[in-house]
Amino acid sequence: MSLFEQTLKKIQPIDTSFYDKAQAKLDMLTKPQGSLGRLEEFARRYSAIKEDLTPKVGKKAVFTFAGDHGVADEGVSAFPKEVTPQMVLNFIRGGAGINVIARHVGADVIVVDVGVDYEFTEELHGSNEFIKKKVKLGTNNMAKGPAMTRNEAVKALEVGIGVANEYAAKGYDIFGTGDMGIANTTPSSAIVAAITGKEVESVTGRGTGIDDKSFDKKVAVIKKALDINKPNSKDALDVLARVGGLEIAGIAGLIIGGAANRIPVVVDGFISTAGALIATELEPKIKDFIFMAHRSVEVGHQVMLDWIGQKPFVDLNLRLGEGTGAAIGISLIECGVKIMTEMATFADAGVSESNI
Repeated sequence: MSLFEQTLKKIQPIDTSFYDKAQAKLDMLTKPQGSLGRLEEFARRYSAIKEDLTPKVGKKAVFTFAGDHGVADEGVSAFPKEVTPQMVLNFIRGGAGINVIARHVGADVIVVDVGVDYEFTEELHGSNEFIKKKVKLGTNNMAKGPAMTRNEAVKALEVGIGVANEYAAKGYDIFGTGDMGIANTTPSSAIVAAITGKEVESVTGRGTGIDDKSFDKKVAVIKKALDINKPNSKDALDVLARVGGLEIAGIAGLIIGGAANRIPVVVDGFISTAGALIATELEPKIKDFIFMAHRSVEVGHQVMLDWIGQKPFVDLNLRLGEGTGAAIGISLIECGVKIMTEMATFADAGVSESNI
């Protein structure tokens, strides 16, 4: 049995009694019941995942998975694919948006090369961790055939699973997902369309800011890829292999590994949610272990959120990726958990409770 198969089998359902136990504890705090809204929800869910009524959010990490896409050759992005390795170096050196926000919330940034079409050598120096687990030098052009083989897709999933296992063993309490890969909104849109059956136009956005002509080309390329590859909507691994991406697979693997280790995973935007969609289609129990950090401006994102059945924390008009929204989401979960564990009860504070 492969690591991928073993990890899926390891995932256990949430003990739902912890939701009630956590809420009972929250209701004892010096506030009207439910008055802290979704912060209480975050604490309740985190507590249930950890099976702990006094949980902590200690070591935090955002994993930014990077990979290139053969479909970039079709002109579907406003940026050339050379930007992918350039941004990976920026992440490592600490100069990107994710680095700034992660520093603000106290999270580590770990960059994972699962499929960048570039060999990193002497340039690698900086303050952030870099993991080189390259499955191949970018995907194939999905407009001309499958993006990768099924075996390659499994290998990329197992990169994410391996990273999750490694950082679980290091004592990390919570994970966030991030991505880097020029043209990766194209396979993400293809994944949404393939799994949900929605029209391509209704799940495709403008990514890095393409014009109308490029957008029309992008839609046509996705339709062509779906027509040529005919992914099986009932087989998420088939969808991933035929029209997905290596970094999307890595993200899906991290989510699977997080659930198997009972570590909450905060999912970033459009690309990360495509990874979450693959993961939850492979094992529906995973839905209880993930938090959706924000709603992206990419039109297909809400479709995925509805399909998975989760409400995002915030809508800040974000469309950067990298894990920026996930880092913000981690901070909100930490806030909820601290309310649960640090706020005084009515009895402790000598405050009268409601008579109603």
